[in-house]
Amino acid sequence: MSKQGKVLVAMSGGIDSTVTALMLHAQGYEVVGITMKTWDYASSGGSKKETGCCNLDSFNDARQAAVEHGFAHYILDIREEFGDFVIENFVDEYLAGRTPNPCVLCNTHIKWRALLKRADALGCEFIATGHYAKIKQHENGRFGISKAIDHTKDQSYVLWGLQQDLLCRTLLPLGPYKKTEIRQMAHDFGYPELAKKNESYEICFVPDNDYRGFLKRNVDGLEARVDGGNFIDKTGNVLGKHQGYPFYTIGQRKGLIALGKPMFVTHIDPEKNTVTLGDESDLDASEMTVAKLNWIKYEEAPDQAIVTTKIRYKDAGALSVISPQANQVGVRFFHPVKGIAPGQSAVFYEEADVIGGGIIQRMDNP
Repeated sequence: MSKQGKVLVAMSGGIDSTVTALMLHAQGYEVVGITMKTWDYASSGGSKKETGCCNLDSFNDARQAAVEHGFAHYILDIREEFGDFVIENFVDEYLAGRTPNPCVLCNTHIKWRALLKRADALGCEFIATGHYAKIKQHENGRFGISKAIDHTKDQSYVLWGLQQDLLCRTLLPLGPYKKTEIRQMAHDFGYPELAKKNESYEICFVPDNDYRGFLKRNVDGLEARVDGGNFIDKTGNVLGKHQGYPFYTIGQRKGLIALGKPMFVTHIDPEKNTVTLGDESDLDASEMTVAKLNWIKYEEAPDQAIVTTKIRYKDAGALSVISPQANQVGVRFFHPVKGIAPGQSAVFYEEADVIGGGIIQRMDNP
């Protein structure tokens, strides 16, 4: 039995998860590697090969690292549970005129739960991933998530849905390091090729980044159902015809119609099959409502707390006040923010600590 304990490490075959496993192994943990197959891209009819975490080369890279360092490695097929929840939600959200964030759902409802279930079966006290974030225990005893040292790689935004039973058993070893240091560790561990390996920022089941094509291939009769709706302005005047409301997202500028000036998607109405276009200033909003909440640092929503709210992964965040309202919260920004998109995650921070997060329901002053 290792003095540090036994840990199940999610290994995608990429640099971050491989260094995570090797780092914990070097620290004295008894490591068990596991690679999860979430999606069979060929079944979707896509035009490109599988990329990222779900291709055979990645599986082999993860297994090779485990074999060379003398720890066990397993491949876990979670395609069925992944597809039933994550992909159905992805499709349903676009059909509802919203912009989903499947990586958040996958992390919180599928991957971590799948890891914990297998960790228990294998006698592992901990689970670990290669995410750039930190786990900490607050003075109130609750386990929390904080931003990584490397703010350019910080992934705390996509982890807001993790609950206490998951956080208390999670290790995130990369949080205190910068990406440059992780690349050097890969060299030091004898894997210089990992430092050169391309990183995938695509949705794993849409590796060609064509979510519109994915919807067309996976929703029977979609184009016939949504084609021919109107582009309108904010007063309801018809500007032209669009190709179907699910194929547009809030803030989109390209792929619209020529009107002699830049126009942006500001609102989507699936019931009327309309897409509203406006000026860039029409994307500004000062308030929004957030639901489907998970509180991390505190047991419940702090009332009238001043926080920094991020409305998308690459967002720097903006000062705001949150106000609990039954099973949701109202968010009032100190200054207008641009491009609030229903369906995306809103994550609340106190300095580097994640307080909690939820799913944006609507702008309250569109």
